Amino acid sequence: MDLKTLRNRVNRYRTSLRGFVTRLTPTQFIVLGYLIAVSLSTVLLKLPVSLREGAQLSWMDALFTATSAVSVTGLTVVSTAATFSGTGKVMLLFMFQLGGIGIMTLGAFLWLVLGRNISLSYRRLIMVDQNRHNLSGLVYLMRLVFLIALGIEAVGAVLLTVYFRAAGYADNWLSALLHGTFHSISAFTNAGFDIYGDSLYRFANDYVVQGITMLLLILGAIGFPVLIEVSEYLFGKHKQFRFSLYTKMTGAMFFVLVVLGAIGIWFFEHNLHFETLPWHEQIFFSLFNSISTRSGGLATMDINAFSVPSLVLLSVLMFIGASPSSVGGGVRTTTFGVILLTLFNYALGRSEVRAFKRAIKQEDVTKSFVVFTAAALLVLMGIMVLGYTETGYLPLMAIVFEVCSAFGTSGLSMGITPTLSTEGKCTLIIIMFIGRIGMLSLLFMFRSRRSKQHYHYPKEDLIIG
Repeated sequence: MDLKTLRNRVNRYRTSLRGFVTRLTPTQFIVLGYLIAVSLSTVLLKLPVSLREGAQLSWMDALFTATSAVSVTGLTVVSTAATFSGTGKVMLLFMFQLGGIGIMTLGAFLWLVLGRNISLSYRRLIMVDQNRHNLSGLVYLMRLVFLIALGIEAVGAVLLTVYFRAAGYADNWLSALLHGTFHSISAFTNAGFDIYGDSLYRFANDYVVQGITMLLLILGAIGFPVLIEVSEYLFGKHKQFRFSLYTKMTGAMFFVLVVLGAIGIWFFEHNLHFETLPWHEQIFFSLFNSISTRSGGLATMDINAFSVPSLVLLSVLMFIGASPSSVGGGVRTTTFGVILLTLFNYALGRSEVRAFKRAIKQEDVTKSFVVFTAAALLVLMGIMVLGYTETGYLPLMAIVFEVCSAFGTSGLSMGITPTLSTEGKCTLIIIMFIGRIGMLSLLFMFRSRRSKQHYHYPKEDLIIG
């Protein structure tokens, strides 16, 4: 093949690729970006430099770990501490950042660092990736998201580094810095990975580590728009700043779920697993599990010690997940909040859904029910598939817990993850990936650019209920 023929063939491939990309919707492009990120991460984790001497990692386990890291889930089929070298752990940190902050946000920030302008098409991608409704101020928003994330992670890393060294958890400052940085990023991005091999069991009685961890988990899961509005309220120049309905709804639902979750765990366990524990341990076990379950995936105790009612409650909390535009997955807090408000307002006979002296758009109400229903069907299908592929030796509660953990990108497990078959691991990989990109993104993938309806059918009543 001569040089001219080769050049013509390359140009044809380039033209075909450009045509394929231009036909993609923003949602399809973002999903493709995350698929590429998972694929590259799988290859990186398989490199010999990423593994400890003598450690083995199959391609399936590498794919599972990469998906769990990029989707900031935390479910693992291998021990992070025993399998990955220092280089591999650094790679995992970059995967956490990529999945937590968002692939478009990180890409745009690098684009700005290189002095490039952000095109209109790229702004549309950022808008979809960050769940925004308009294009105005997206570059400023992206920069603010990135700086807030790095700032919180840096503060968390410094606090944990100093404490790990002062409390004797690390033999030297370098080790303290490695553990503090990894733990801070893993907690803020709600990745749920640890480099100890036992999650946070060794800190079960250390309330300083638990307190810093819970704060990082909350800041990561509550959503970047909330953090931005709070920072504007505290440090902005506007004297009459007013929080948006989104921030009010998100903040209220987030902390109501945290409190109710902690109370529910304590109520179910105070005469069982917590019976012999002092009151302060009961409080911290209840609160930490309520916060971590939502998306964090870190644990200070064996989940198998919980009773069935507590496990069901934890599964529900994982299914709900974190807030929109956050590092977490699930159906999101606002979705669950809108559904509850719709049921409440419908029972009162109101024609519109109200919250904080505002009316919620009917389109958002419809989206909430669509997301909730689609998510419930996905989780139900995942439970049935795992029940079929792992039949004979896994209890149903463990399967339900595992699937809800994967969808909510929580990462908590009853210990069955490493024992799953290849089919079971593939099922969880798909659920973790969908949990990261979100149910709306999954549904929007099937929309074409010309999805607007140009005609309507006659309406007719239908008996419901």
